[in-house]
Amino acid sequence: MEMDFNLYMNDVVSSARNEIEAAGYKQLTTKEEVEETFNKPGTTFVMVNSVCGCAGGIARPAAQHALHYDKLPDQLVTVFAGQDKEATETARDYFEGYPPSSPSFAFLKDGKIVKMIERHEIEGHDPMSVITNIQALFEEHCDEI
Repeated sequence: MEMDFNLYMNDVVSSARNEIEAAGYKQLTTKEEVEETFNKPGTTFVMVNSVCGCAGGIARPAAQHALHYDKLPDQLVTVFAGQDKEATETARDYFEGYPPSSPSFAFLKDGKIVKMIERHEIEGHDPMSVITNIQALFEEHCDEI
């Protein structure tokens, strides 16, 4: 039985998109959506999504479970590395001082990067430690809900 690789990858990408969207993150798929969202006042938490194993096994579950907290950012958004290339490139322009990394998380305040949780802080770590790092950002920079 031969499996069409493109069909398989489309299914993987679709599942990854649906998982993060179901958690409450808005997908940004164009340069314009990224610029409009990132230039709003307040706090923005960005997940740079990907199809790699550490995205599915650690980053997306952490992104979802980190939201069970008393303080949350104003906006929860995601861009998809390798899929929505223009949107991801535009987002990374805002992540000044950090090399491209996926999966990763970025925390912005008034359109300026505050902190990133990079791939090396996700890959090889358990989801709970990533959740703790995300919630530490929320604690320091977000208002109570």
